[in-house]
Amino acid sequence: MSPLDRIANVSILKEHEVDKLYKMDSRPLHSASDQLCFLVRPRVRSMRYIADIVNTDKMSGRSRKYKIIFSPQKFYACEMVLEEEGVFGDVTCDEWSFYLLPLDEDIISMELPEFFRDYFLEGDHRWINAVARALQLLNSLYGPFGRAYGIGRCAKMSYELWRDLEEESEGDSQGRKPEIGNVFFMDRDTDYVTALCSQVVYEGLVDDTFRIKCGSVDFGPDVTSSDKSIKVLLNAQDKVFSQIRNEHFSSVFGFLSQKSRNLQAQYDRRRDMDIKQMKDFVSQELKGLKQEHRLLSLHIGACESIMKKKTKQDFQEMIKAEHSLLEGFDIRESTSFIEEHIDRQVSPIESLRLMCLLSITENGLVPKDYRSLKTQYLQSYGPEHLLTFHNLKRMGLLTEQSAGETLTAVESKVSRLVTDRAAGKITDAFNSLARKSNFRALSKKLGLIPRVDGEYDLKMPRDMAYVFSGAYTPLSCKIIEQVLERRGWLGLEEVVRLLNGNEFSVSDSAVEENPCWDCQRVVLAVFLGGCTFSEMAALRFLGKERGLRFIFLTTAVTSSARVMEAAMEARA
Repeated sequence: MSPLDRIANVSILKEHEVDKLYKMDSRPLHSASDQLCFLVRPRVRSMRYIADIVNTDKMSGRSRKYKIIFSPQKFYACEMVLEEEGVFGDVTCDEWSFYLLPLDEDIISMELPEFFRDYFLEGDHRWINAVARALQLLNSLYGPFGRAYGIGRCAKMSYELWRDLEEESEGDSQGRKPEIGNVFFMDRDTDYVTALCSQVVYEGLVDDTFRIKCGSVDFGPDVTSSDKSIKVLLNAQDKVFSQIRNEHFSSVFGFLSQKSRNLQAQYDRRRDMDIKQMKDFVSQELKGLKQEHRLLSLHIGACESIMKKKTKQDFQEMIKAEHSLLEGFDIRESTSFIEEHIDRQVSPIESLRLMCLLSITENGLVPKDYRSLKTQYLQSYGPEHLLTFHNLKRMGLLTEQSAGETLTAVESKVSRLVTDRAAGKITDAFNSLARKSNFRALSKKLGLIPRVDGEYDLKMPRDMAYVFSGAYTPLSCKIIEQVLERRGWLGLEEVVRLLNGNEFSVSDSAVEENPCWDCQRVVLAVFLGGCTFSEMAALRFLGKERGLRFIFLTTAVTSSARVMEAAMEARA
């Protein structure tokens, strides 16, 4: 499903005299219509495609009207391309300021999956203005935000641009009662580890297996037990899904089994009903029960399909290797598992993901291991992936340890011998040598690896680590928890240094002077570069524990596969 489908589907467009819809791709367009309307992202390649259509029509002597609607905004570079191609005078341009798409009661997406690659790989800042405009829109609807926190370069730029826009517009939200007390900005590169881990909550597994698009998923014949595919909206309106979306997968079958028994019991009530009761049952309950039964069958089918696919992929072995990487144990054994994974050609994306996870958790690969894994990967999956390695290195996802990075051990010893202030200066000096993930130090400082006596209870979780089977608390979620608890970064100075700085904490004095308890409990978590379903589940759990309500604003929903695909040049 595309963002347009969520707003106006094909039948609505046809009611408004749209003759036919075409997907923009490299193929030539064959249409008999005398008017063409292009709804596009502001991309140079899209402009060249449109210019080719216009120029082809000109050469054949065909006269048509052409309109380009840019969403969410028009870029000067696009107009320049149209001018270079000689078609600028033949087209009319417009903007559709479409910044936010609500996917669920607590999820708002900008539906900009390209944001991640454009900013974190290409260093392109074009979408920061769109983020600032989206925040301005929310601010105008829900009043001023009480406190703003953030970490990351992109987060800081987005916040500052948003404040500038607010000042220019003289604050449309002034006088409105604030409804959102806290807003937290988070750059995706602050925490790559969480995005690279295998998801084990139900919604995350559905996304990894079937790929959720715009809050909708296509369940194929293997799920529906028929020869048809069904498109299903996954949100809080689905009574079955809303109860299992945040659950660890191991608890889901038990819940669905109990739900099935409860539904059967409700159907069986009909046997002892008189005519009036039966009439009430048919008019009031039967339709709802049938709908619930249909959804229950789909989710049971989805669970069975996930189980089959994950069993084929040696999922348990992969999870075990991931947990070893996160904990820093049996690294040599995990490296051997990754080599075997590459040699068996299981999946180019999964192999790359495991290599990146090894690199980030170990602060870069030892040169010998880096060269060996890279060579094996290129031999298994093809030399066209050479550019992918270059991209991953630029993003800090798959790096080779250099002489400077081996000083981290010395740095940690020195920091024990000197004052915090001096240690800070030393850390800053080391950080300037190269951007490092510092995952081990962060994990120790924030207690990301829970210490549990006995087995972790996944049915009755005690903390956010349940979203990764009790092995790891998502770094992004832990940072949000700690900052909200402290109402700022005080006491987290070392964590900030390890995250390479760019933190901020700002309060709106007008809102602070008139605190509103209800709005203080609402937190807008802004993820720049994508947010995973595991992070959403973890923060929903934190919200229940702390009496908070989290609303997620993300440039797009992401996953380990989407992160890898964004870095790949040869699409696997």
